[in-house]
Amino acid sequence: MRLGIFCSGGLGLSCLQHLRADRSLQFVATDSRSEPIIEYAQENRIPVFRGNPREGRLRSFLAQNRIDLPELCLSLNYLFLLDSSFLECGVPVVNFHGSLLPKYRGRTPHVWAIINNEKETGVTAHFVDAGCDTGDVLLQEVVPIGSQDTGASILSRYNALYPEMIDSILKDWQAGTLVGRPQDESKATYFGKRTPDDGQIHWDWCRERIENWVRAQSDPYPGAFCFRGEEKIIVDRVRFSDLGFREEQPNGLVLSAEGPPVVKTPNGALELTTLRGGVLLSQGDILV
Repeated sequence: MRLGIFCSGGLGLSCLQHLRADRSLQFVATDSRSEPIIEYAQENRIPVFRGNPREGRLRSFLAQNRIDLPELCLSLNYLFLLDSSFLECGVPVVNFHGSLLPKYRGRTPHVWAIINNEKETGVTAHFVDAGCDTGDVLLQEVVPIGSQDTGASILSRYNALYPEMIDSILKDWQAGTLVGRPQDESKATYFGKRTPDDGQIHWDWCRERIENWVRAQSDPYPGAFCFRGEEKIIVDRVRFSDLGFREEQPNGLVLSAEGPPVVKTPNGALELTTLRGGVLLSQGDILV
């Protein structure tokens, strides 16, 4: 079975290593920053395309290197959307998306799910079409979100789940039993790409939202942050505190710094249990 692989990041690498064990890989396409994937492909003599595949770039790479088209392609944590220049070649592409489609189409869906206080997320394998995460669903697996889960802990569960789902998809493909079902467009939601600059905490939010915001982006992700003057403070863990305050005090006020600092929000105080880099706050500081 000849496969083409689109993959990025650590999750993409672990899936590539799983697939390399006993399958013929025609090519790997990745982004230029996924250096471990590039190195792994080169070490194993797999042709590797780096960068944006759209506008015929990937097709040109395959032609120039006389690489036959695969029977099937898998997209695993891949950073780019595929356009018609590749899709029109007739090779089916199965994407593995980190949500229960049609909910949470778009980027970093498991992070958005935690931010939005969802109690479950999951992984969906679906055919790729011209839209963004809109193709027919082939397989879904549910992943519960616990109260202490972070973006990183959910991703670690995906690392364990993806290989099992990949094997299931390939088994059905080879047996000729891989059949998709259309997504219900009336239930679709979309969430956009996140960057490190999007992580700022707003202390006027209720403390439940801030708690979800922090744990979704905690280490090793860039982290939720705020400022004390010009100083950037990255917060990796918080928990609810019973410390009292006056309603007219500003949100973001450090109420106590005896032990982990405690900060006022509109509906209760939050203890900042883990600050990145060993930052020390003082009672009376105002965070923004």
